[in-house]
Amino acid sequence: MTSTLTGKEYSIFRTLKGKLTKDTATIPALGPQDVLVRITHSGVCYTDYELFKHNYPLALGHEGVGVIEAVGEAVTTLKPGERVGGGFHRGSCGHCRQCLTGHDIHCLERTVYGFGDFSNGTFGAYYVGKEGFAHKIPDGMSSEKAAPLQCAGATVYSALVETVRPRDRVGIVGIGGLGHLAIQFAAKMGAEVVVFSTSKDKEEEALGFGASEFVLLAEPEKVKAPVDVLVIAGSKYPDWNKMLNTNILSRNGTIVPLAAPTQGPLSLPADKMFWDSYHVHSILVASKAQHDEMLDFAARNKVEPTTQLYKFEGAETIETVFKNLESNKVRYRAVLSFE
Repeated sequence: MTSTLTGKEYSIFRTLKGKLTKDTATIPALGPQDVLVRITHSGVCYTDYELFKHNYPLALGHEGVGVIEAVGEAVTTLKPGERVGGGFHRGSCGHCRQCLTGHDIHCLERTVYGFGDFSNGTFGAYYVGKEGFAHKIPDGMSSEKAAPLQCAGATVYSALVETVRPRDRVGIVGIGGLGHLAIQFAAKMGAEVVVFSTSKDKEEEALGFGASEFVLLAEPEKVKAPVDVLVIAGSKYPDWNKMLNTNILSRNGTIVPLAAPTQGPLSLPADKMFWDSYHVHSILVASKAQHDEMLDFAARNKVEPTTQLYKFEGAETIETVFKNLESNKVRYRAVLSFE
């Protein structure tokens, strides 16, 4: 389908020879299920910075929120003028076993950020999404607060709904971009939340997000009772020999590694994994159905990220945010405003 904007050029930003580089993209003729979104806000995730550092030559940005400008001829659930978000999980085949059972994120033909669709990012004026992977933003939720939910919120929500039962004790390691959302979601789901942190001065903030207990990571044995699920939301793995004890993580407990390093090994003590029946549950990001559930749950339960808003003025704005992410100065999610 051709819209009045087809052929219009706009700026995107990608990595070229280790540098953030301005490039040009062109709005394509829309396919039957395509949705053209004018971006108003985009979260800046640590994944964007990681891919930049590792010289992925893609158009950066995957936490976009904006207004639909045009839709393909087969689109029936979305229309121009509506607000939508998305940008990480971009498509799947729709007919394999994983797709048909609601696990489209595991589709062997999926398209996800960093592994396809290399000239279509959310650090720019426009983004082309697919129906089903462009998610309606609930009324009453600001676009600034919705942006980080498109990846961080979807990841955390998926991890929790797949591992946590009401009244479980959930341990969250780290109060950062993912951790502060994990605390809120878990508490609103009815779990008892224990935060493990390296910083004593974050205790009051953790309790404000919904935690009921705060424990320094250097002395995890001081936890009042074992947790059932241990979510790793910080940038480093904890000392597993300390953490994997039944007075900290209960037998048959689950470890969920989220934000810890994706490069290199995840080394767990085999004897503790065997004798105490510990499990590892990996999560990339939510399926499209879980994504919609997450937005609805967040809106109804007033779960929202703590954000720092940056007026977008080109590559220098992205570079500033990347420097702040590297030096751990963002509290807790950076958002670019294109308005």
